[in-house]
Amino acid sequence: MSEFAGLTAVVTGGASGIGAATVALLRERGARVAGLDLVEHDADLSVIGDVGDSASVDAAIATVASRFGRIDILVNNAGIGAVGDITANSDDEWHRVLNINVVGIARVSRAALPYLLASPSAAIVNTCSIAAPIGLPQRALYSASKGAVASLTLAMAADHVRQGVRVNAVVPGTADTPWVARLLEAAEDPAAAAAALRGRQPTGRLVTVMEIAHAIAYLASPLASATTGTLLAVDGGMTGVRLPS
Repeated sequence: MSEFAGLTAVVTGGASGIGAATVALLRERGARVAGLDLVEHDADLSVIGDVGDSASVDAAIATVASRFGRIDILVNNAGIGAVGDITANSDDEWHRVLNINVVGIARVSRAALPYLLASPSAAIVNTCSIAAPIGLPQRALYSASKGAVASLTLAMAADHVRQGVRVNAVVPGTADTPWVARLLEAAEDPAAAAAALRGRQPTGRLVTVMEIAHAIAYLASPLASATTGTLLAVDGGMTGVRLPS
């Protein structure tokens, strides 16, 4: 029996990339998985929902609870990117990205919390980014949003640890996701841009979505019951490894 047998997980942004890999892995390990996204996708329950809208989130979480009768695990994975320095993005774009990447986590967690509090195996896993602890060029808005995710994760962990809800975050390095693929396609020299992304990670390659999904599954697992308030790097060594040039 898997440690996830009998448990219900909600994964936001479950239609593609890290979210889709996480949906597949948790299902493989025995969980019933509801994937929340703007489009239909493959999950035990595909729920249309917009993390940027409270009414949509509340309705989606209510649908999951009605179908499965419980929510044990929440993976706050939905997010959007932004490119540029501090002059590059309008006020509207700042509001849009922060609304999805930060307030979206609050919305979904708030809606799911009553069900998580009733679970003996409650866990929340947020998707952060290496852009939070490391200064990356042309990522001012995105970095700000993910820095907020890191701080929010620790605050949530402190608020809910005595209530039996563990809260952690996975911190991916540059990953082979659809968003990164679109960035490379838009580059003047896609091959050179891809080589640069690979080169800045000590492993010399991009992180795979399945590697990130495995980290999320660890943090979500009841076997990790002593792990809370942790920001788990899956970054090809970007945070802690410095190689000679």
